[in-house]
Amino acid sequence: MTPVREVDVLLVGAGPGGLAAAARLAAAGAGRVEVLEREQRAGGVPRHCAHGGFGTWLHPLTGPAHARLLTDAAERSGAAVRTGVTALDWTGPLELATVSPAGPETIAARAVVLATGARERPRAARLVPGTRPAGVYTTGELQQAVHLYGQRIGTRAVIVGAEDVSYAAAGTVRAAGAEVVALVTEAPRAQTAAVRAADARLRHRVPLLTGTTVTELLGHGRLSGVRVRRRDGRTAVLACDTVVFTGDFVPDQELARRGGIALDAGTRGPAVDGALRTSRPGVFAVGSVLHPVESAGTAAREGAHAAAAVRRWLAGGEWPGGVGLLVEPPLRWIAPNRVAPGDHRPFVLRTTALLLRPVLHVTQDGRPLHRERHVSAAVPNRTLTLSARWTGRVDPEGGPVRVSAA
Repeated sequence: MTPVREVDVLLVGAGPGGLAAAARLAAAGAGRVEVLEREQRAGGVPRHCAHGGFGTWLHPLTGPAHARLLTDAAERSGAAVRTGVTALDWTGPLELATVSPAGPETIAARAVVLATGARERPRAARLVPGTRPAGVYTTGELQQAVHLYGQRIGTRAVIVGAEDVSYAAAGTVRAAGAEVVALVTEAPRAQTAAVRAADARLRHRVPLLTGTTVTELLGHGRLSGVRVRRRDGRTAVLACDTVVFTGDFVPDQELARRGGIALDAGTRGPAVDGALRTSRPGVFAVGSVLHPVESAGTAAREGAHAAAAVRRWLAGGEWPGGVGLLVEPPLRWIAPNRVAPGDHRPFVLRTTALLLRPVLHVTQDGRPLHRERHVSAAVPNRTLTLSARWTGRVDPEGGPVRVSAA
């Protein structure tokens, strides 16, 4: 029989969210705080993001430097960060079966924080037909190959997508000494900051093909090209030996799902309230498992916020059910997606369509709760925020709260 070891707080995932929460909890004297990471090194995705953009304006960092900073902070605070350990399944409400090179182990905790992150859907999940040649990557696979293992990736690459992560992938391709043939997106425009898109087009001379779909991969042994179709029906072949599928993130919610934790239909991650409490008492969730995918800074801030909620729970705090929060098209999802008394953190949303100066309306059972205008456009795959000034007007016994855009 596998022995059961007890800790006070168990965090699954040593990315920015999990590490930030662990550092805060250990420093605050929350007892034995332990972080499990299935990879051999802690730090999450930033470990293989060699570009800048991490840290703060006054103290900018590369991804690996940011990962080291968060890992060191957690360990200095007294948290145990264990790598090479995989959480397999639940054996109790707050108890997990794990496995590592040392063998199986069951760990029981007073609180569990899920920080399992998100992943990009690969070529197979996107149902792109064609042959099965070498040279097909997601952004994560590309960055690990180039920055962690120093592998060669080819000479000409097509990037599928035009989001922030797509432009980061283009930078990785250039860092590997390869040419970016084009960025290809079904959207009518780039889904990144205008300055970033202009820099890629003008300084690096990377074409952006909008309204374009990759319909087939070509080549045997090694990729030789991708067939694309324009919105008007015209087709063409882009000669390349590498293709990178970017964006289209899905949360790594298998552990939450196996535990019977309620999932949100929009984000497909665990449903949480403003304190990042899930439907299971004692289980919290932070970072990209909740809303794929935000920046490392956003995940770290959520981890720090969750740490305070975990401390309240350990001190005997309550576990309110909350009221469901829904969005109406063209809004895609909102997080957090439940409203509980005392919630005060802003909400983040995504839209499926370009919205110019959108006005967000919050209602419950037909009763207006809040109206908020945004001066900038809402772009698909970029974050839109909604303040929490209205949460105190929610009827805890009423129906779901609805958010719409006009």
